[in-house]
Amino acid sequence: MKIKSTDLVSLFEKALHDGPQENLEEIGIVVQVGDGICRVHGLERAVYNEIVEFDEGNKGIILDLDESYVSVFLLYANIPVVELEVVRRTGHVFKTPVGMNLLGRVINATGAPLDGLGDLNAEAVAPIETFAPGVIERSPINEPLQTGILVIDALVPIGKGQRELIIGNRNTGKTAVALDAILNQKGKNVFCIYVSIGQRQANLARVIQLLSENGALEYTVVVSADSSDAVLCQYLAPYVGCTIGEYFRDRGHDALIVYDSLSNHAIAYREMSLLLRRPPGREAYPGDVFYLHSRLLERAGKLAKGGSLTALPIIEVQSDDITAYIPTNLISITDGQVFLDDQLFKSGIRPAVNIGLSVSRVGGAAQTRAVKKMAKTLGLELAQYRELLDFSQFGTDLDKEAQRRLARGQCATEVLKQGHYTTYNFVQEALMLFILQEGFLHDVALPTIQAFVTQFVSYVESVYPKVYGTILESTDVSDQIKTELIAIAKEFKILFVAPELVG
Repeated sequence: MKIKSTDLVSLFEKALHDGPQENLEEIGIVVQVGDGICRVHGLERAVYNEIVEFDEGNKGIILDLDESYVSVFLLYANIPVVELEVVRRTGHVFKTPVGMNLLGRVINATGAPLDGLGDLNAEAVAPIETFAPGVIERSPINEPLQTGILVIDALVPIGKGQRELIIGNRNTGKTAVALDAILNQKGKNVFCIYVSIGQRQANLARVIQLLSENGALEYTVVVSADSSDAVLCQYLAPYVGCTIGEYFRDRGHDALIVYDSLSNHAIAYREMSLLLRRPPGREAYPGDVFYLHSRLLERAGKLAKGGSLTALPIIEVQSDDITAYIPTNLISITDGQVFLDDQLFKSGIRPAVNIGLSVSRVGGAAQTRAVKKMAKTLGLELAQYRELLDFSQFGTDLDKEAQRRLARGQCATEVLKQGHYTTYNFVQEALMLFILQEGFLHDVALPTIQAFVTQFVSYVESVYPKVYGTILESTDVSDQIKTELIAIAKEFKILFVAPELVG
């Protein structure tokens, strides 16, 4: 069949008139797959961090660009991907659901609910990678975030917008400290996000049960990427949690996010980098692992116009060695660290906070005045106590002044002990520190100091509510209130301390 030249001309004219075709799909072909990663040929215009879709329903994120192929990490471990499968570009980056409706929910890193309570009904979706607020947009950190843990609020205070690292050996109470901080935000208009990275499902179930039983789940979002999830989900989880926290912050609310733990996050990223055949560096981590956590933690802060996002990253060390690669990276990124000592933990001091290695670079600027005034010399006394305790183990005779400091340090150590998931408000903390500072414990037997202090706080709260209320309202302990408290403490010691408690 012959085609007339006039027909060809008309076809060309029609093509020129209609213009280029729109909505063309750029597709590629899977050429290699394995270990949660596949290489795709044909996506020449693909960009880094773009989501792609597979014919059989899986999705992935492009995390490496090569001349002849792109490397895609798979989002879902339970949907198989085979060679020669067709892959399509979406033109979008990974986004996560955000909104107030997420409070009280448990989701995974892909934004799917895990609690069986139905759809999330999220108000919006937001990209998980955003720029950190600039210096001009930020405000100085000068508002305390009460953790309810006496030793931290008194000696290593945390402010709203701060990044405080929780570091220590395995099984030294790191998660318990972070959960105490979440439990203590009840009724304080602080929304919390707990990000579980690479943990067992049983551990996460216990955390959710604890939050639920204490009424904390209603103001908390739980983001889970357990050890059975795809390595990409473990990599994405902290960024998902941070984006949810930023939603609260940008709307004028205060938010607290716990990353448990960034050790597992770094391990997941190391696995991804090795699968991408990137050259390993120190401890087999890639060279950009510092940027991995710095771009995450820099997003925390307090805005001049808006709320705050406080970050409590958790990191695990081995044999109390804080000089390893990832710990030193995070120490340099954060605004201080709470170091939980393995030896203190084993000796029964809980929480096992090592005052010598713990620090807050914000310090008293973000501390309640009442607690700050009562804990003025406590850190120095505990440091002297630790030195004297080591010295006394040699069997050397100590003079009276050294013995007095040793006894005072023992009293302080007992006062700072605190049970798991038991929190105090700042008035209770100030009263506990007051009874220690004024020397009312020097003749009380060590095993009964905890009972003495907690009963004194209850006595002031119930018998002298006006004094208690004045401290609560003013957030300070004036000289007049201090005089009244001294009289109350003397009265309490006479009336309520049994003879067998007095040494």
